[in-house]
Amino acid sequence: MVLIAASLVTKNGKVLVSRHFVEISKSRIEGLLASFPKLITSGKASQQQHTLVETDAVRYVYQPLEKLYVVLITTKASNILEDLESLRLFAKIVQEYCLTIDEACVLDNSFQLTFAFDEVVALGYRESVNLSQIRTFTEMDSHDEKIHKSIMETQMKEAKKKARDVALEFRRAQAEGRKKSYGRPISSVSSIAPIISGETTSYPVSRPVTQTKALRLLTKSKDVDAFIDQLKSEGETVISPTMKANSIAANVPVVPSAPVRIRIEEEMILTARRDGGLEAMEVNGSVKLDIFEERYGKIRIQFENLDTKGIKMQTSPRSVDKEMFRSRCLVVPKNPDTGFAHQADSEIIRWKFQAKDDSFIPLTINCWPTENGRGGCDVNIEYELQDTSLELENVSIIIPLAPGSGTPVITECEGEYTIGHSSLQWDIPVINSNEDTGLLGFSASGIPGDFFPIKVSFSAAQSFANLRVLDVVDMETNESVKFTAESLLSTKQYEIV
Repeated sequence: MVLIAASLVTKNGKVLVSRHFVEISKSRIEGLLASFPKLITSGKASQQQHTLVETDAVRYVYQPLEKLYVVLITTKASNILEDLESLRLFAKIVQEYCLTIDEACVLDNSFQLTFAFDEVVALGYRESVNLSQIRTFTEMDSHDEKIHKSIMETQMKEAKKKARDVALEFRRAQAEGRKKSYGRPISSVSSIAPIISGETTSYPVSRPVTQTKALRLLTKSKDVDAFIDQLKSEGETVISPTMKANSIAANVPVVPSAPVRIRIEEEMILTARRDGGLEAMEVNGSVKLDIFEERYGKIRIQFENLDTKGIKMQTSPRSVDKEMFRSRCLVVPKNPDTGFAHQADSEIIRWKFQAKDDSFIPLTINCWPTENGRGGCDVNIEYELQDTSLELENVSIIIPLAPGSGTPVITECEGEYTIGHSSLQWDIPVINSNEDTGLLGFSASGIPGDFFPIKVSFSAAQSFANLRVLDVVDMETNESVKFTAESLLSTKQYEIV
């Protein structure tokens, strides 16, 4: 009972894919398949669900599949019932890997089909496998690879964040260096010496400034290396942001600090109107579980949910006991005997919050452009942290400028700003309950509509849904398990139109 080959041929006899499972020459297979179209009729036989023809040496078991034939070549002594069962499985494989059953699609997926055929038959004999198992075997999914990728992504995120912090510290050091170099506070002048970087001009500002006609401290940009040398000559210790960021990335440990990691991730999409109303708001959140050691699969995770917004959360129907989370805010495996899978990025909770009530806006932006009668506008922009439970980091507010409007004149700024060719970027390192408001004032050419839409980006280490992890416990020993918990709220799109 030997299966010699499995093939896909067109109805005019062209061989597209053929895989033989026993020692047989290519010319012999080609000869057998060349005889196949002559042995079948084009009428009644081709309309049957399963058909077969025999010669003195072999048996052909075949099935029409749209424009093709799935053909199995077997010995005459093979079990016809097993052959038909194998034929059905081969037909399912073709339908699984080919969206359209035609010559082009089969040729595009010929390697995948060949690998899948090898999982069905070994040395001419049928393996006890089903389609789901074949899919798993051919995907070659690796939990260790997922965990490794997750660790590498975390390292990259941490290194980038620390590099941004170092760059911010460096800009602050530059501002302090100017104070020491020129002997007068920055806040006493209206124009700050620019640091030219690429196509944008950065103006570090430590405190609000008032509009005066004071002389600029510097009229030409200086090379960054020369400026660093000047700071060093004055006794300042300056470390290159790039060198420090590379050092941080190189020193990030490759081994996770705990066997269990829980990540709360949220993305916010918000569109607000310039008159203050909310047009649309959506927050998509999830909780992901990473188990780095298989022995910690049988755990229970205690959460605390302090949500007051009415966010409805859903648990994974495959892996989490829904009732335990609903009644006790406790995540336990749906099957306590097997526990959670030893893998990375296992999503256990998700939610989607939508609102049109402007009381849910975490950070409001109030922009007032007023025409000044000189062909331009006086613009005042104020932000206010409305959700004081959040601490927003790396806040960036980008205001568009009219094309060809020239350089805007900054009259007041809390934070730092960067002037580009077509936008003004206002950066605030941290906004929290202690520093919940800020103001930017400037004059620029244009009409009020030129300063919209305003785009905002920020991140926060607190959950918008007010969900946090309290404890992780081993269900077998009832002892606490070491874990790390991370929370990240970020903006995917945040606009004032």
